Amino acid sequence: MLYTIIHTIHIFSVFIYGGFLFTDNLFMMKMKQSLSEEEHKKAREAIMIHVRKVVPKALIVAVVTGSYLFTQVFGEIGPDGLSTFQIALSIKAFLGLWLGFRGVNQVFFGIQPWVFKSHLFPFILVIIIIFLSQFMFLDFTSFLAQ
Repeated sequence: MLYTIIHTIHIFSVFIYGGFLFTDNLFMMKMKQSLSEEEHKKAREAIMIHVRKVVPKALIVAVVTGSYLFTQVFGEIGPDGLSTFQIALSIKAFLGLWLGFRGVNQVFFGIQPWVFKSHLFPFILVIIIIFLSQFMFLDFTSFLAQ
């Protein structure tokens, strides 16, 4: 029961964080095409005032709950080494922890990233995490053996 509750909280927090990145990269950046520079700054800031209250907290919740879920599902390493599931889960965890580390540094310590200052790079990492989530349950060893 605890696992299900934490998993649900994780999914909602990831939706909030990932949803913001999707919205920012696919829609808010396009506002530049139809608004003047001044209007774009005002509109973006009006949205970002509310985003800053919710999204960083959702990211932290996603990292904390994801860390718990990782410990629950990773399993034992078999005699053949890591399974496809464990490899994909490890990559997802690394990318999620990197996003969390970056977010905590920005929000709580005011440390801006040295590279990849836009939201495009985190957006790409979220896309990679989504694809890994879909592929981690496939058994590529039996697929390749055919």
